[in-house]
Amino acid sequence: MNVPVGIVLVSHSAELAAGLRLLMRQIGSDSVPVATAAGSGDGGIGTSYDLVLSAVEDADRGRGVLVLPDLGSSVLTARAVLADHPRRDVVIADAPFVEGAVAAVVTAASGADLRTVADSAEGARHVRKL
Repeated sequence: MNVPVGIVLVSHSAELAAGLRLLMRQIGSDSVPVATAAGSGDGGIGTSYDLVLSAVEDADRGRGVLVLPDLGSSVLTARAVLADHPRRDVVIADAPFVEGAVAAVVTAASGADLRTVADSAEGARHVRKL
């Protein structure tokens, strides 16, 4: 069985990440491991270094992990975690949060490798809506 690339959603809002994770599960079935690192850890708005680190471990099934932050300090937090715990099989995507996540989960569900999943997420930046 082909294990897909995992995806981590890093957001300031637990509710935002949970909603996006639900959408991704509906699109990518349950085959793609999607973990969230959202909120400050105490129920507030913010990002947590420890939650990001834990989510990367949760999403890892051996094919790599794509980290997708929403904005601002979530990007900084995710980058700090990856700098402190460097792994060749964990990358951060410079992609729109919702569109990038959807593109990533569809691509990961097809069995694509980490670089292809990351490219798909980042390519979502150029998809026009109208």
